[in-house]
Amino acid sequence: MPKMKTHRGAAKRFKIKKSGFIKRTKAGKRHILNKKSSKRKRNLRKATGLAPGDAKVVMKMIKMVKR
Repeated sequence: MPKMKTHRGAAKRFKIKKSGFIKRTKAGKRHILNKKSSKRKRNLRKATGLAPGDAKVVMKMIKMVKR
């Protein structure tokens, strides 16, 4: 059976912390920013975690990435 390859798109979007926590960036910070408040744009800069159900799927996709 061939080796399992890392999903490159997922590897670029998610980072696995030493504890196993998966970090992601928030969506909505690329364009159409003039109608969004400064507070909302500031909060979009912060990274957040994945829901436990999504984390299982992402972990399978990026299992081969070094932490």
